[in-house]
Amino acid sequence: MKDIRTFSLDQLKDHFSTIGEKPFRAKQVYDWLWSKNLHSFDEMTNLSKSLRDNLSRVFFINPIAVDLLQKSTDGTIKNGVKLHDGLMVESVLIPTETRSTACVSSQVGCSLNCEFCATAKLKRMRNLEVAEIVDQVALIDRQSREYFDRPLTNIVFMGMGEPMMNYKNVVEAIHKITKPDGLGMSPRRITVSTSGIPKMIKMLADEELKVKLALSLHSAIEHKRNEIMPFSEKFPLTDIMDSLQYWYQKTGSPVTFEYCVWKGINDGDEDIKALIKYCRQVPSKVNLIQYNPIGEGKFDHRSIEAEQKYVRELEKAGITIVVRKSRGGDIDAACGQLANKSTEII
Repeated sequence: MKDIRTFSLDQLKDHFSTIGEKPFRAKQVYDWLWSKNLHSFDEMTNLSKSLRDNLSRVFFINPIAVDLLQKSTDGTIKNGVKLHDGLMVESVLIPTETRSTACVSSQVGCSLNCEFCATAKLKRMRNLEVAEIVDQVALIDRQSREYFDRPLTNIVFMGMGEPMMNYKNVVEAIHKITKPDGLGMSPRRITVSTSGIPKMIKMLADEELKVKLALSLHSAIEHKRNEIMPFSEKFPLTDIMDSLQYWYQKTGSPVTFEYCVWKGINDGDEDIKALIKYCRQVPSKVNLIQYNPIGEGKFDHRSIEAEQKYVRELEKAGITIVVRKSRGGDIDAACGQLANKSTEII
């Protein structure tokens, strides 16, 4: 038996021709799989029972399943998602008054070693398949409609794993999410967040997906960034900037720098000056994000004074800066906390 969701529409048409069925049947099945996100052949009601039985004998569908659902006091919902092989990832629905954002995972664990991130403490087991990524988005869309009476509005690849290390599947998943014969969501509502792999940033720019790009930066001083994110020694800030400039040249889309300030690590005047200098090299904005503790004593919350100074100095330099409020911290659903931990179940 074969996983039917690994077949393209053309491959499905070829299969249907070999069994004496009209090619339009392939389009019907494809629509059930990707537009309606159906996980059972029996529910494909515009197919004959004999055809559904035939498909069940030849193909299988491996849907994700919510193993644990948790709800934060701020409305954030975290899904502990079980995959077909028993491995787990987490995805999050982040609601505001006007938006519902899906934070989706791209890998089981992570192969990078960012010191502040709980996911980085997990061993990378494997990349997520295209359908496993799409299923997370469809799941959170359903949850947004159920709990908040509105469809999903935004998608961020900021969950478990580094999207650029699962490049092929992430790009194909974005196609399935955005195309009319898929979930039909706007690519401009999708943000791919990366820790910074220059070669892959340039490749993503060449895809012309019309998505947004965010870079997890946290310091524009080389040696400090390498201490915070040790893997970055392989990818100098100059190389990353070159790829970001290429990104903007190809897409016309400004870059978002995700930036967390820690007490005694990157809260000094030299850190602010370095960030301003870096930002000025490419059209960009800064998201100043709140640190979410993972039990590492090395990292401590920034002071209010340090936050205000960052905001004041960047605004004075003409750089857009947004202070992001952390969501879902009480259920370990906030940025950097996804590590398959659980608290209260709803």
